[in-house]
Amino acid sequence: MQEYFIEYHLLFLKVIFLSLFITFSSLADADTFILDGIVLNAENSEPISNAAVQLVGTNIYTTTKSDGTFSLQISIQSNFRIKITHLAYQEKLLDIKFQNELNKKLIVYLIPKIINLSTVVVSEHRSTSLIEEIRDYSNILRGRELQRNLSQTLASTLKNESGLSVRSMGPAPSRPVYRGLGQDRILISEDGMKTVDLSATSPDHAVTIEPFTSDRIEVLRGPKILTQTSSTVGGIVNVSRNEIPQQIHNTYHLTVGGYAETVNKGYLGAIQSEIPINPLAIRFELSRRNTSDLSTPDGLLKNSSSKNLNSSLGLSYINDFGYSGVAYRLYDLSYGIPGGFIGAHPNGVKIDITKKQIHFDSNIKFLNDSNYFKLSYKNIYYRHKEFEFSGRIGSEFRILTNLANIEYNHTKLFNFDEGIFGISLEHRDFEIGGFVFTPPTKSLNISAYIFEEINFGKANLNFAARYSFDDIKPKVEKPDSKIGSIRRKTFNNLSLSVSILYQLSDILFIGSNISRSTRVPTIEELFSEGPHLAAYSYEVGNPDLGSESGIGTEVFVYHKFEKLNFNLNVFYNNFESFIIPRNSGEINYQTFLPIFKTFGVAALLYGFDGSFNWNLYDGYYLSSSFTYTKGEFRENHNSLPQIPPFKGTTGIQYKADDLQFGLGFDWAFKQNNIDIFEQSTAGYIIFNSFIQYLFYIDESVNSVTLNVDNIFNKSYRNHLSRIKSILPEAGFNIRLIYKLMI
Repeated sequence: MQEYFIEYHLLFLKVIFLSLFITFSSLADADTFILDGIVLNAENSEPISNAAVQLVGTNIYTTTKSDGTFSLQISIQSNFRIKITHLAYQEKLLDIKFQNELNKKLIVYLIPKIINLSTVVVSEHRSTSLIEEIRDYSNILRGRELQRNLSQTLASTLKNESGLSVRSMGPAPSRPVYRGLGQDRILISEDGMKTVDLSATSPDHAVTIEPFTSDRIEVLRGPKILTQTSSTVGGIVNVSRNEIPQQIHNTYHLTVGGYAETVNKGYLGAIQSEIPINPLAIRFELSRRNTSDLSTPDGLLKNSSSKNLNSSLGLSYINDFGYSGVAYRLYDLSYGIPGGFIGAHPNGVKIDITKKQIHFDSNIKFLNDSNYFKLSYKNIYYRHKEFEFSGRIGSEFRILTNLANIEYNHTKLFNFDEGIFGISLEHRDFEIGGFVFTPPTKSLNISAYIFEEINFGKANLNFAARYSFDDIKPKVEKPDSKIGSIRRKTFNNLSLSVSILYQLSDILFIGSNISRSTRVPTIEELFSEGPHLAAYSYEVGNPDLGSESGIGTEVFVYHKFEKLNFNLNVFYNNFESFIIPRNSGEINYQTFLPIFKTFGVAALLYGFDGSFNWNLYDGYYLSSSFTYTKGEFRENHNSLPQIPPFKGTTGIQYKADDLQFGLGFDWAFKQNNIDIFEQSTAGYIIFNSFIQYLFYIDESVNSVTLNVDNIFNKSYRNHLSRIKSILPEAGFNIRLIYKLMI
């Protein structure tokens, strides 16, 4: 009996102990959760195995499986940060919002070390949904693809991207055109803030950006562009280089590179580095480029050489509050504009540009890492001189610009998942000298904007609005000018945009966008009344112009699958007022220059563009991108001027970890849809090839790319070139690009 009692008592104690163990285990489990995710290559969306995923500040970590997936058990009930590292990829830090990310599968893209200087990419409010990743990565030139396409200018680097064409007047003064839209309908920015030059105003003016030192180049669309510009139907080309460091690395980073090509005997050398001195980070870059006259299949394009010097120095203070930093940049460019056609100087024109820029940027966290204020300021001095062949100055421009921006980035607010609202200011003092008859002018822009995002499960909704006030004041008013009354002008504009993306399945997405776009006419469009030396035109403005405005609509589809990725976009833009300079067919007999007059007309621009990448077999890919735009006057359906033809690029590539090579061709249909006094162009097919090799020496990553362009030295013409009547585009060319990163 006593033994039975003892046995029963021991059994009772075991039950109590087991119950307590289960209770405490349950309580412990209540404080833990499993973070599931997948790590992918940002270049091709392929899974990355053996990447380390670590909870920052702890010894808790795991590694990704062969399919890129991971599961990390975390005992924490608040926001936290994870670090993802891999030998061949840039380290990445992600701030995870506990409440929002608990039931989501994390999607992480790592960027290969080939091209990007910064080895830490911090995104403090980045969505980790697949919808957001598709939108972000569908229009970015980065990694090996960026290095393969690096060329003399930003526009020529981007020329084969979907929707993009190149407006040019020689190799140096080229600028991107998007869906037939040029000028300042396409905003060019560096690190998310507008770059200042005169490239949007005339085809002879160059973009003051060196693409070789960029980390990546983004073509941005959708409602979010209203945080920077009021033109919704165009887009933003953003060059990312992080000249103000946002993160302190564990050690210094150094990139050295070079570029050479045969078609213009061009060469470039560049060096850039980031040095951590906790809590400070220093970044510097220096590059020098030199090119001779361009060789074409029909001869040498005389006076098309160029030289540039690009340098910057940035310093940033980084702490728990965020970061604050400043950078100084100097850009010098000298280049030629070819002559030899009607209205042109026989020996061409030379242009010298100097730009000096001070840039301040600060991110200040508010409440948590995902809510912060961003303050930015730029002071830019820009000087531009145009010389006749004799050395006499024909035109001179000097611009002093101050840009300021303050915005608040937030996560959960009312029914919005995340968003931005802010205000911006731009003041410009525009001085003109030489034989230019546009009056010196001061202008002021004040804008307020909002962008919000809502996720409804499989649907993602974006909305944005921007109100702009512009005051344009010529320093001397001329009420009796031949072109009309040159006087002070003010503009009030409201731009709106709404976009929705819906996930039909794990691999198929459709979406639509509708927007109201506005644009204030430039000083040149309003007040020009005389010859422009390097543009070889007599320009007549229109002081009575109102704002450009129109409604843009777009429908798009994205397909992301292991074997096939593609996207297709169909667009229709209806402008009540579309501002364009047109060749009038008249000649100014004092200068013997063709007269270009500025008009605001009702117009339509519509078409489609897209791309696909198909994994044919074991590393072999077939890819293509294409663009078609039709522009016409709404009144009579005659063609608008300077609309690119149906064009694209197609090729087959082999991709392995260390080696890539391919053969492809650029193609364009003939362009007979032209304005009066505009020259048509024939279609063409140009064959190109490349080979790219990646190798390691100790701790350095080395990449070598060899491109052969226009293999058969075919003569062809770019429809958007102002000098296509003289000589064709570049002939046979070998480009060699090398980068070393430590």
